[in-house]
Amino acid sequence: MAGAKTSDALVFFGATGDLAYKQIFPALQSMIRHGHLDMPVIGVAKSGWSVDDLVKRARDSLEEHGGVDEDAFATLTKVLRYIDGDYTDPATFDALRSELGDARHPVHYLAIPPSLFGTVVKELARSGSADGAKVVVEKPFGRDLESAMELNRTLREVFPERSIFRIDHYLGKEPVENLLYFRFANSFLEPIWNREHVRRVQITVAESFGVAGRGRFYEEAGAIRDVIQNHVLQVLSLLTMDPPAERDPEALRDEKARLLKSIAPLTPKQVVRGQFRGYRDEKGVAKDSTVETFAAARLHVDSWRWANVPFLIRTGKRLPITATEILVEFRRPPQIVFDEPRPGDANAVRFVLSPDVAIGLRARAKVPGEKLAGEDVELVARHHHPDELPPYERLLGDAMRGDPTFFAGEDAVQAAWKVVDPILGDATPVYSYEPGTWGPAEADALIDGSGSWHEPTGTA
Repeated sequence: MAGAKTSDALVFFGATGDLAYKQIFPALQSMIRHGHLDMPVIGVAKSGWSVDDLVKRARDSLEEHGGVDEDAFATLTKVLRYIDGDYTDPATFDALRSELGDARHPVHYLAIPPSLFGTVVKELARSGSADGAKVVVEKPFGRDLESAMELNRTLREVFPERSIFRIDHYLGKEPVENLLYFRFANSFLEPIWNREHVRRVQITVAESFGVAGRGRFYEEAGAIRDVIQNHVLQVLSLLTMDPPAERDPEALRDEKARLLKSIAPLTPKQVVRGQFRGYRDEKGVAKDSTVETFAAARLHVDSWRWANVPFLIRTGKRLPITATEILVEFRRPPQIVFDEPRPGDANAVRFVLSPDVAIGLRARAKVPGEKLAGEDVELVARHHHPDELPPYERLLGDAMRGDPTFFAGEDAVQAAWKVVDPILGDATPVYSYEPGTWGPAEADALIDGSGSWHEPTGTA
């Protein structure tokens, strides 16, 4: 953003936690390797640790997640600082302000539970550590619309919106960013990217694994809060938004928010929830849990471009594969010209976001022979760039530079919560499904017409 000051220190709260271990330390080492980090890095936590303990934790993290680059790690060791203290103790934040020294534009990364945001933000302000600073907060951005609005009010008491960066690692993935680029860097899609030509859109975010020992967390989240409210709706906004009026991050974020505001709030009739058999046996899960591990919905975008086009979205755990795919199906030709036993599938564009990265165009082509008969073919553009930046490295770097492009704005977050708010909790029944299947059969009713759910392959 124009006028934003580049950060001169990185402070991360929750330095001894799971997120730091799995994501932040590997991102920091990679940033140093690429020459993108040359500033004090201050970890803050309440663990009774010393800076030497934190350095050991960092090395353990890197050995498990990508390996140790000894030169980059040596640099990380030199810039790494540690403050051990309680977040409710003003002395912790006085020590932080002292450790910041001459730094005047720190970025504070709150890798801590949202319930602590208010306490930390107020102490950052009192100690002077918030002056000229930015703040990065992890999802979830609230548990519903009301809590999201309260969280935003808490942050805005100290930081202006331009200094708040709501990080969702999904938006930092190259395939997701490529979706935005592909749409607006090419002109051939625009004439057909609307209700006149698009028949239906499907988005599937599938995971073959379960809750991976995080049953207690998942009991507080569920598939709708954990994936649909943020990941799926963000992908949908990139897929369907209008082009921004200016080449400016805020203009792009405004268009995303405008799109999300045009999605009608979901009703129970538009949603099917499921729970894989065996979920209730997971550690930390209630024996009578009604939390969904699968959710499917049929929603509509009430805009001129997308009126009456159904958007079918689903996500779930313990599904057949781990993959994220989008299928944009087009309307069939108005007349059948050729005498064939079946007309084949409709034309479509398929976006494979994981594990492969590819874009496919499905069409009909004549098969060799005397008859005018055809077959479905797919033209595929495959992407593979081994040097792409990991999401956390990309997003932390953007936050330090003050670039909000791939961070969620306050209005977009609240608009997304408005979409799912009516169907949170037990607003709909939860149906059981067998692990390794595509969820409960009740989800098929959402198709409402010919065709079926697209089953991703995850490959080009």
